Amino acid sequence: MIASPYRPHHELRSSSEQAAKGWYTRVVKLKTNMLELWSRYEEPAKAYILSLRDVRSVGSLAFVVLVLLISWSGVKAIQTNYKLQQEVSRMKQENEVKKLQNTNQELQNSYYKTSQYLEVTSRQNFGLAAPGETVLIVPKDVALAHTVPMPSAEKATAPAKKQPFWQENFQAWMDFFFHRTQV
Repeated sequence: MIASPYRPHHELRSSSEQAAKGWYTRVVKLKTNMLELWSRYEEPAKAYILSLRDVRSVGSLAFVVLVLLISWSGVKAIQTNYKLQQEVSRMKQENEVKKLQNTNQELQNSYYKTSQYLEVTSRQNFGLAAPGETVLIVPKDVALAHTVPMPSAEKATAPAKKQPFWQENFQAWMDFFFHRTQV
């Protein structure tokens, strides 16, 4: 005889009956537990309900409920106030940062109006010199001979446009003074 992978019909009925029987026993246990709990708390519950006939007990209960409600609203008010205070302090900090940025911008604008800035930009951008000064042109290899190579992020960028001779000369001097090297 070949064993069938399927269970016979009468076995299915017995397993479903067993499951139903297990479920029924759990329901009965739950019901008996609830009855035991009810019998344990029935007398104190009846006594408490009967005590509510007294005006003093009702007054005490109302007072406790009122105190709880006032406490709850007070806690909510404190919590809301705390959140608002945090928001105010955050906005004050942002305001201070904006004021500092404005002050910094005003200082920068006033620097752009000075003769020092005009002199530096004319030297840097146009290769001009002050009266009585002599412009020295130093070759790049001589200017950078004694500098220390420093890693920079400029290596990864695209090569710069060809600059005028005087601007390359100025840049070479800046690189020399600040110990920068270009590859």
